Amino acid sequence: MAMVKAPQAFPRTEYLQRLAAVKREMERRDIDALMITSPANITYLSGYTSKSGYVPQGLVISLNEEEPTFFTRRMDAPAAMHQMFIDNSRVIGYAEDLIANPDVDGFDTIIDFLHDKGLSSGGVGLEAKVVSAQTVEKFKARMPTAQVVDFANAVHWIRGVKSDLEIALMREAAANADAGMTRAKEVIRPGVREADAAAEIIAALVRGVDGNPSTDLSGFFLCASPRSSTAHIRWSEDVFRQGSQINLEFGGVRHGYTSALMRTFSIGKPSDRLRRIHEGEVAGLEAALAAVKPGAVCGDVATAFNTTMKRHGLVKESRCGYAIGIDWTEPTASLKEGDRTVLKPNMTFHLMLGNWIDEDFGYVISETFRVTETSAEVFSKLPRIINEI
Repeated sequence: MAMVKAPQAFPRTEYLQRLAAVKREMERRDIDALMITSPANITYLSGYTSKSGYVPQGLVISLNEEEPTFFTRRMDAPAAMHQMFIDNSRVIGYAEDLIANPDVDGFDTIIDFLHDKGLSSGGVGLEAKVVSAQTVEKFKARMPTAQVVDFANAVHWIRGVKSDLEIALMREAAANADAGMTRAKEVIRPGVREADAAAEIIAALVRGVDGNPSTDLSGFFLCASPRSSTAHIRWSEDVFRQGSQINLEFGGVRHGYTSALMRTFSIGKPSDRLRRIHEGEVAGLEAALAAVKPGAVCGDVATAFNTTMKRHGLVKESRCGYAIGIDWTEPTASLKEGDRTVLKPNMTFHLMLGNWIDEDFGYVISETFRVTETSAEVFSKLPRIINEI
């Protein structure tokens, strides 16, 4: 019995439009065949979200074929058949003896395929930043007449402007993030273990709202006193106490699409220092959002934030944010001074204003937004407050 297809996150026409954009870039670079290995880009071009990128895998796109062909470990092939929009015959599971083999691996199967298809003597594109230098050399050695072209980050940039269907998923993901943050306010109490609170928050994230559960977990960080200066701690075995500060960062996820959210909590009255920083950060956040419009550049948003922060006597060392979409971070545009990336409608960003100031103190707030035809649409519906418990 053949593997059944899962309900697709997008219609077939959406995936074909994305592939067409990639093929136009391939033609511009004289590439006949392209191997995509970035898990996020594979998701974008096929709908696949299973976690099989721990071994060689690749989505091969040919200019003369409508659908790509996917190569993965044999045990992961059924998941690809289930999730991908492509015909099941285009999912190739390679043999287990290629796993942990010092001489050959799954990429050799892809090279054999390119030889069989007559695609090994023209332009062959690789995401050279994703695969190892050893793998790049293998392609060059086994295809000596091919012109191996670096396609790194090209698909990431194509992904930068979202379709309306992608934006709809990010709104759903944001609603789930809001549900998680709302649950946090209900369960964070003195004497409660951080782990128990995390379990409740994560459960709310996964359940989601409006019949749209989160389909994955991404970037869950709970940094509580005395660890409020940390940025990327999950949770500890400690309990919350009166006077604790809790910095939360997590996102809702829908079919790979992530909307991130950060908020600060205080058990009891926030300190004067925390209140002062919160006021400055919120003012900077609002200034940054006011600077968002098509035709502006990423650096304009950062400048608006940093200028406002300086008026409040504050400085943030790290960038103000970054492009977001599939997974957490798209490695393209940054909201930092000097980034000349032009803002376009349906670009999406995480305006990430976490500020880790001293070894024992930090503060977080953020918004995920999209660029509209005139300004910014913030996805979260939650107030920009210190959540006092």
